[in-house]
Amino acid sequence: MTVRPLGDRLMVRRIEEEEVQRGGIIIPDTAKEKPQQGEVMAVGTGRLNEKGERVPLEVKKGDKILFGKYSGTEVKLDDTEYLMMREDDVLGILVA
Repeated sequence: MTVRPLGDRLMVRRIEEEEVQRGGIIIPDTAKEKPQQGEVMAVGTGRLNEKGERVPLEVKKGDKILFGKYSGTEVKLDDTEYLMMREDDVLGILVA
């Protein structure tokens, strides 16, 4: 199934952080925090300004981003979990 976000919304797939165990302590999955990094899978067409003109998004498909802890709405498509969020929820783009 293909989804095209509307307006200034993004569809993001969380990037799982590498699991580092210090001191042999294993943290169960239920106690772990969800990652705050993701890859942009799809973007909308942009938001409208006061003049009715379309303003393109700064974030593009394939970008790796940082977002807030409670940002977006979780959506499950084809057994994969995604986040739908506004571009305003993006804190920054990760540059290698």
